[in-house]
Amino acid sequence: MSTRPVKSRRPLGQSALGLIGALVVMIILFSLLSRHFFSARTFTTIANEIPDLLVMSVGMTFVLVIGGIDLSVGSMLAFTGSVISVAALQWGWPPLAAAAVGLVAAAAGGAVTGLICVAWRVPSFIVSLGMLEVARGLAYRLTDSRTAYVGASFDWLGNPWAFGITPAFVAAIAIAGFAQWILTRTVFGRHATAIGTNEKAVRLAGVDPRPCQVAIFAGSAALAGLAAVFQISRLEAADPNAGVGMELQAIAAAVIGGTSLMGGRGSIVSTVLGALVIAVLEAGLAQVGATEPTKRIITGAVIVGAVILDRYRARGIPG
Repeated sequence: MSTRPVKSRRPLGQSALGLIGALVVMIILFSLLSRHFFSARTFTTIANEIPDLLVMSVGMTFVLVIGGIDLSVGSMLAFTGSVISVAALQWGWPPLAAAAVGLVAAAAGGAVTGLICVAWRVPSFIVSLGMLEVARGLAYRLTDSRTAYVGASFDWLGNPWAFGITPAFVAAIAIAGFAQWILTRTVFGRHATAIGTNEKAVRLAGVDPRPCQVAIFAGSAALAGLAAVFQISRLEAADPNAGVGMELQAIAAAVIGGTSLMGGRGSIVSTVLGALVIAVLEAGLAQVGATEPTKRIITGAVIVGAVILDRYRARGIPG
């Protein structure tokens, strides 16, 4: 059996408190820089625009925990939206049926990625990079490279409830809570963490890691598909160009939340906080008038800083 050392683990409370502290500092800073930032409108806007990133980041956390990576989720979002638009507009299916077929198509794409990874032992980076192109190409073919206006059939998910919060945000938080329970309180979650820590030891213990790995890639793609549903509910349209770069945001949210890029460590709660850090940063920079290049530079610097911090964590150095 491998003698690979067990990764150091930061207590969940410590990691979450650090992220909450960072959020408080950012809110104070942007409130001082812009008199319009600290308002109910700003916070409800952030909450109602974050569900797609949030559920995508949840799926990415599981993929990273098993030591993989999924670069196709942004394209899978666009592919799912395209399938939904075809089912709703061309086939005349009702919204729930159209959404269901889109989610099934996304999960199938993720399962293909997982099966190729485990069957031929190909790194998930390469496989998901190929699937990124395949899913994006399918999205273009299904929509003839044009935005498909689905209309108001999904807008109930994006219509605000009490306090201006949408059902999409409530659903995303519920999914995150359920995912945290799966990761920390179930055999499946323990197997996922063990696979990322030492897959060889898992095999020697008599556990086949392949079903868990395939299920996680399929689940990650399905959550990207759900992100497409949330996006359609907000925009009333399916755009084949949607989701470009969102895989990087999902990875950043997970890593900022303390999930290890080397596998074996992750927390959905902290990933949610990481997604909030990204959303607050983007909203604050927009309100203070930062240009698009400046926003990209600052956001990229935050991501690089999170990766460096992850390396210190992996070495057992407090960070």
